[in-house]
Amino acid sequence: MQIKRDSANSDGAMQIKKIESVTLYSDDIPGAKEAVNKECVESQDSTGRFVIGVSQPQLTAYWPDANLRNGCAVVICPGGGYRGLSVDKEGDAIALRLVKLGISAFVLKYRLPCDDTMDNRKLGPLQDVQQALQLVKSHATEWQLDLAKIGVMGFSAGGHVASCAAVHYQRPVLPTLSPVMIKPAFQILIYPVISMDPQITHSGSKALLIGEDASPADIEYFSNDRQVNSDSPRAFIMHANDDVNVSVENSLCYYRALMASQVPVQLLLLADGGHGFGMYHNYDWFQSLTMWLKVNQLIS
Repeated sequence: MQIKRDSANSDGAMQIKKIESVTLYSDDIPGAKEAVNKECVESQDSTGRFVIGVSQPQLTAYWPDANLRNGCAVVICPGGGYRGLSVDKEGDAIALRLVKLGISAFVLKYRLPCDDTMDNRKLGPLQDVQQALQLVKSHATEWQLDLAKIGVMGFSAGGHVASCAAVHYQRPVLPTLSPVMIKPAFQILIYPVISMDPQITHSGSKALLIGEDASPADIEYFSNDRQVNSDSPRAFIMHANDDVNVSVENSLCYYRALMASQVPVQLLLLADGGHGFGMYHNYDWFQSLTMWLKVNQLIS
């Protein structure tokens, strides 16, 4: 694991030490093809960068001050329709909010599905989030983390990656991964893509991940509401009712599946807001998330 360290950044009375370039794989990436790295910033606005062409995954770790750490950690998966990643709006900004709660945050820049860069594009993002969870858990003692409080969070298509981690941990993509080490303790899903059912899925995400003419087996496997069981991790889900990009039915079907399996779940539905707003909403949904984390004894 290669780590590049930045100097500590001041955030009021709290120091945040930002660790960049945490490589997920110590050797060559299993299943990756040799290809030119085409990662670049496609666009940037007041909410941050939209990065495309990601073929070299990495984590960016955000640490609370040592005396504030509570052992809780979250691997964050930004969204972008499996075409790109909103690395700042749904990554950096979220991590900075989490560290204020004493949570160690890890923004995952996962590989985007591409036949040119991986043997099986359907499994690349899932492999990366599983690898990230095992990496974080394997350093729990060193990083002052509680193995029972390491979860996953995802936005939009990143919510699909995160929910895949929550339902597919019993079948690791790589034989070197342990089901115990890749199972998240909880899942936080923000306007997530959940289903590959053509009636409710985000067609762009489906096409890029499994193809427009996906097989029934792939639709079943990557429709995460159909993969829930009683051992699935507890969940916090948030969605806006007027989301025209990713139908709120994605969150509703996942909520119903979790309820049917008696998995603790809290669903927050906003009257409006559309899609992809991150923290930029009149309703501070993060306050509701904070209360959920406290009620579930993940933070004090």
